[in-house]
Amino acid sequence: MSTYILGVESTAHTFSVSVVSSDGRILSNEKSIYKPAAGRGIHPFEASQHHLALAGTVLERAIRESGVGEEDLSAVAYAMGPGLGPCLRVGAVVARTLASSLAVPLVPVNHAVGHIELGCLLTGARDPVVLLVSGGHTMVIAYSGGRWRILGEGLDLTLGQLLDQFGRHAGLASPCGAAVEAAASKSSSYHRLPYSVKGNDVSFSGLLTAAKEKLDAGVSFESVSFSIQETAFAMVTEVTERALAFTGKSELMVVGGVAANARLAGMMTTMAARHSARANLAPVSYSGDCGAQIAWTGSLAFASGVQVPVSDADVRQSWRLDTVDIPWRN
Repeated sequence: MSTYILGVESTAHTFSVSVVSSDGRILSNEKSIYKPAAGRGIHPFEASQHHLALAGTVLERAIRESGVGEEDLSAVAYAMGPGLGPCLRVGAVVARTLASSLAVPLVPVNHAVGHIELGCLLTGARDPVVLLVSGGHTMVIAYSGGRWRILGEGLDLTLGQLLDQFGRHAGLASPCGAAVEAAASKSSSYHRLPYSVKGNDVSFSGLLTAAKEKLDAGVSFESVSFSIQETAFAMVTEVTERALAFTGKSELMVVGGVAANARLAGMMTTMAARHSARANLAPVSYSGDCGAQIAWTGSLAFASGVQVPVSDADVRQSWRLDTVDIPWRN
């Protein structure tokens, strides 16, 4: 018999609520996204105020859309971290309040683990090398010994931050990834930019500075967008390919907000084929932050006995996924 879990996501610009069943059906996935003014990034307090104002509406829509009554929920899951403190706290308060009022268990979820587990559900991947690329993460990951292990990561900026900061420099509003991708598709003119791979980690700060300088020097936004994508995506493809070869795994999966980029997906698919590995790409509609990643991972965790007392439900702005035990994969 299926159980039903409600998940709350509020780590950054997105407030989202989802209801899933324990057999993997996503019954609802409602969200509202805070959008800053052009040229500005996410202001944590302003984003939290957005979440606070819309939380009730999003929650109500998610429950109604799911067709599941509140009395039928078995647990409430929430994104404990990592993320922006003010935003995380709104989600935690909503989850604590709901769990307390319904007298059901509260399940903490690591946001990054949520991306991975939802990706596995939606793509059918079982034991992949994972590239997680978003505004908050750039990591190459594989499962071993009870945890997801980091085999390479961004040393300074994440891939999402690189695209956002470049886009904001051009006067766009965050998130900028889709606009940069659209501009890049209109050019094939490559301008050399710094390519920085250190061991199996990547560094984007020099690339960002050089791309801004090209733009300030009058190089078209389209051609600099093309160049920054080609360079950055080649870097993450290199370190992901090295991890795939090292582990000998037969599956590759790409998740996170930047997974929606068609050029990155194409590069990853081509690379996986060289190793006779199956490429699993998160569906665009679920690549970004959403309640479904928290609800589904919460369902897996709840079935494995993971929960916290409402009184102990805190948030963790910094919470590396390689410190999280994964009992459901043992």
